[in-house]
Amino acid sequence: MGSEGRSFNRVASAAGGEDKMSTVAAPVSAAEVPTSAAAVDISLPLPEMTPRVIDLCKELVAGWSSLDSSRFSISTVSGGITNLLLKVSVKEGTDSESAVTVRLYGPNTDLVIDRERELQAIPYISAAGFGAQLLGVFENGVIQSFIHARTLSPSDMREPRIAAEIAKQLHKFHQLDIPGSKEPQLWNDVFKFLKKASVLKFEDDEKQERYETISFREIKDEVKELKDLSDLLHAPVVFAHNDLLSGNLMLNDLEEKLYFIDFEYGSYSYRGFDIGNHFNEYAGFDCDYNLYPDKDVQYHFFRNYLSDRPSEVQVQDLEALYAETNTYRLASHVYWALWALIQAKVSPIDFDYLGYFFLRYGEYKKQRESCFSLAQDFLSLRSG
Repeated sequence: MGSEGRSFNRVASAAGGEDKMSTVAAPVSAAEVPTSAAAVDISLPLPEMTPRVIDLCKELVAGWSSLDSSRFSISTVSGGITNLLLKVSVKEGTDSESAVTVRLYGPNTDLVIDRERELQAIPYISAAGFGAQLLGVFENGVIQSFIHARTLSPSDMREPRIAAEIAKQLHKFHQLDIPGSKEPQLWNDVFKFLKKASVLKFEDDEKQERYETISFREIKDEVKELKDLSDLLHAPVVFAHNDLLSGNLMLNDLEEKLYFIDFEYGSYSYRGFDIGNHFNEYAGFDCDYNLYPDKDVQYHFFRNYLSDRPSEVQVQDLEALYAETNTYRLASHVYWALWALIQAKVSPIDFDYLGYFFLRYGEYKKQRESCFSLAQDFLSLRSG
């Protein structure tokens, strides 16, 4: 099935709407976003952190400062492996309410996430119609507008009609002009992760033994060779999401609006990395990389990414993007493998990050030869 039939609407605003839900006004300039030095202890159970969350919302959300605390209700939206997301609702009358989301950063996430870069970008991203609007910033989190939509599943991403819309929206996202350096950050981040990951010490003897089997000299050599090869492709540098997994895609089925959310890893990077990383996420929560899209599925995505008239996309453009994407596919595995090693040391979350490193780096090694050959063959044909 292709993308024919009833098409999705493009994102028209940064917050969805439902009956009897009023809209919370939000600033679109970074200078206008209110801030607070207060923090919320993310280790507390929800009932104990509720008063502090309410106080922060009163302080930072326009029009809420005088509301009685009894009007507030708080529920958990999701608890990921780096953040806790809360929905804070306020009754404004007998049949209306407003809602915001409060995102609490996990401990030590600043080791792998550039918060300054994120907060600089969010107002411009939301002003362009992507994601939630930034309403307030506090010591260990942010308050944003609430999006009325469901989170996609990995199987949703593979559905041709939804895949086509993701591609169209991603192309639009890649046109964003975010203030600051336009230099690609991918390899800076990878080498930063590599430096941190190579000097860890685990208290758990079993973890330490597994860690000591890793050859960081090998990884460094692989990264350098992959960077040298990918540089030859001259992939376009764009403002990239860099973490476009199913959990960061939301769909309002009624209005048929697709949203990108959570721009923590957003930066200027390579077009092929963003797409290849997204394709890696077809593997889903079980990390079944047999679900990585085949060439026909990728071409369907590329056609919708490259043009509003998918049937008119030239073959040479598809071939170029195919080589680019499947080279940076390898960079995605290395990036998240090294990220996982750092998390294995610092994260309090009960997740086998060390095992995740071996999974991602193992997949890199499994796919290395075919992806390198694809890139080298493409470069040979292009130079010939």
